[in-house]
Amino acid sequence: MFINFFYLLKAHGVPVSITEWMMLMDALGRGMALSSLSAFYHLARAVLVKSETFYDRYDLAFAGYFKGVETPLELTEKVLQWLEKALPPRLISLAERKQFENWDLEELKRQLEERLREQQGEHHGGGKWIGTGGTAPFGHSGYHPAGVRIGGESVNKSAVKVAAERNFRTFRTDETIGVRQFELALRRLRQLSSKVEGPKEELDLDETIQETADKGGLLHLAWERSRKNTVKVVLIMDSGGSMVPHMRICSRLFTALHRSSHFKDLRFFYFHNCIYQHIYLNSACRIDSALRTEDFLRTLGPDYKAIFLGDASMAPSELIMPGGSIDWYYNNDEPGITWLRRIASHFSHAVWLNPIPAAYWDRTEGTYTINMIREVFPMFELTVEGLEKAVKKLQVRK
Repeated sequence: MFINFFYLLKAHGVPVSITEWMMLMDALGRGMALSSLSAFYHLARAVLVKSETFYDRYDLAFAGYFKGVETPLELTEKVLQWLEKALPPRLISLAERKQFENWDLEELKRQLEERLREQQGEHHGGGKWIGTGGTAPFGHSGYHPAGVRIGGESVNKSAVKVAAERNFRTFRTDETIGVRQFELALRRLRQLSSKVEGPKEELDLDETIQETADKGGLLHLAWERSRKNTVKVVLIMDSGGSMVPHMRICSRLFTALHRSSHFKDLRFFYFHNCIYQHIYLNSACRIDSALRTEDFLRTLGPDYKAIFLGDASMAPSELIMPGGSIDWYYNNDEPGITWLRRIASHFSHAVWLNPIPAAYWDRTEGTYTINMIREVFPMFELTVEGLEKAVKKLQVRK
């Protein structure tokens, strides 16, 4: 049952397991969906979705699979049978529930035919005539626990419409992020300051006592790594040109980084499209603010965690040809890819964050250069999820 919905959830990135799916099937078999699409929406989400970060993906899959599922205005006998067994999709009072339990479908049809014969015009409000905004069992934009909507749009909203609104869009972790989300994501970089970095040079008193006791009183000193922050980060950003559309997100990154205090040292450098024999100290990328790349590598040791930020999109000649630089004031004797490889081999840990969504890396104008740079640096999307993966990569010991 609904097996294509299962595959659609997987296609949207919702991590649904067979065990959870079989649990949902068991719940449906027990009637826990109340023969209601809205109830099914909430039941399936509760059973299948492990984290609220996947709610938006779930909504997209649900809206796509059940799109167009509506009760037709001309009720068929099959739909009438469903209605006869259905319960209201929301909690109602005891009095309302009693009214619904006493509902007879044939009586409802008889009342509708009677109203159609007697009613002479429009009616708004009230509890008898077919109209809007009232409590009659027929019409729309009002409420009746056992009524039938005729025309208009659902006030209580169907499950498909609720899903289509994507109310959980901001819960996603794969969306491009702003200052607040950047700050939250950067806190994860504190993991790099855990007690796995640096030499063991502080006395661990508790462990010393334990090991000395274990050795029958023979003194054995135990050491631990310092709790002080030892992580050093260098952010190297592409500036200008094709990065102009991404200036807003880059400025958010700056704001978040300047608010952070998670690192022993934090440096900023810039380049335009690609790095050659010079790297820049500010975003203007002018020769009067340039530093020789060789001096840059001598100044920053291999222990810095290097984070590149750029779209990796440029003319292929800028990456693979001597003299390919578009900066008019000097020609590069070596191709840009050579310099990038040299930098990648210098730092023990380096990653590349790309503001272009990964889905477009293989079908954009910069596909050729993006793929070449991906062979040099591990590349991740500039999203919360992408930053989390980048942090994990920076943690890998070499």
